[in-house]
Amino acid sequence: MLISINFPLIRLEQEEMKVSAQNYYYQFLEPFNKELALVARELENSIFSSPRTMLTHARVFVENILQLVMKEEKLPEGGWTSLIERIDVLSDNGYITTEVRDSLHFVRKMGNQAAHDTRKFRYSEALLSWEEVYVIVRWFTETYGSLDFEVPVYQDPAPQEESYDISEIEIRLEALEELLVASVSKQENSDVTEPQTGTTMETVGEPIPPGFTTVRTINYKNQKVEIPYFLRDAFLLPQRFERSETFLIRLGAEQQGRIISELPNNLEGISKHVKRYKEKNEEILFEELKVYIEEEKKRREIFLQRPGELLFFYKTDYLIVTEEIASTPLNAELFTGFPSLLRQLKEDQIETVGQLPRELMILAKYENVGVGTVKSLFDQIKQIQNG
Repeated sequence: MLISINFPLIRLEQEEMKVSAQNYYYQFLEPFNKELALVARELENSIFSSPRTMLTHARVFVENILQLVMKEEKLPEGGWTSLIERIDVLSDNGYITTEVRDSLHFVRKMGNQAAHDTRKFRYSEALLSWEEVYVIVRWFTETYGSLDFEVPVYQDPAPQEESYDISEIEIRLEALEELLVASVSKQENSDVTEPQTGTTMETVGEPIPPGFTTVRTINYKNQKVEIPYFLRDAFLLPQRFERSETFLIRLGAEQQGRIISELPNNLEGISKHVKRYKEKNEEILFEELKVYIEEEKKRREIFLQRPGELLFFYKTDYLIVTEEIASTPLNAELFTGFPSLLRQLKEDQIETVGQLPRELMILAKYENVGVGTVKSLFDQIKQIQNG
């Protein structure tokens, strides 16, 4: 049955449907249903990262498509709550072809296996499901979309140079699926409330580099800072927090601030865990935490831009450690102004630049070594590097 092209959910504009090699394949679905398109994007990202994830969530993806179809065809929901029941109802009433029915059952069965079977799933299985998803999406858009819209030809996904960690993909998929379910419900009931988890199209809709998905927020009074996935369990090196160094050390001793995941969602009152610290210390820690997260984001971007490089960091500044620089001896002839640090490094059998920690602020742990000394060492290594 051909539906009116004025249906607001499924209006397709031909000029917006061109698929670019730089974009994800199902971008052409965005004017049709943005939430559906973005879930498809994450499925594509997961094929070579985790076939199990792709297979499991492909089942959810096609089930939402069928819900949209049933709402558009004004079929009563009845007791059809499972995917197989929806397939049977649509098939029995002639809404889907045999080809589409078979594709739906393939995606359903593979999704069920992936959700319950502990065996290792192959890339080839995810790719087969990806092909069947295309059959379903093509039918959906051709049946319920604009008459002059032509679905792009099938395209195999390509492995990504930088892939998302499987846990991050799960977070992104679950957030987008929540938005998709809400959008499907809104087609029938305009009073449906928004998702309650704080998920928005802005937080997961735009393509971002791996690791940058927000996994939680930390609040302090009327302020908040978002924690990206790659920092969820990051070690909070006290030396990176110049004004809160001792406070963090004391919190760490109470298992309250060694890693980001130990920090509470609200920093108000965290000073009560240690003696002689007050609200002002909480405020300073929160401000320095915001700076730390921004510095780490910049570092992460550098890592992604310079894969395979050995890097030294001082805050957001960095230098490339070549073999020549790495073999440079740490002695008083080449490095001046901090003989005590050089002596302590030698005692710890750190005798060349390449043996230094990648996070140079760790050196501030040594006796009589502060931020200024670390900065001086970093600058002198740079000078040697620049010849």
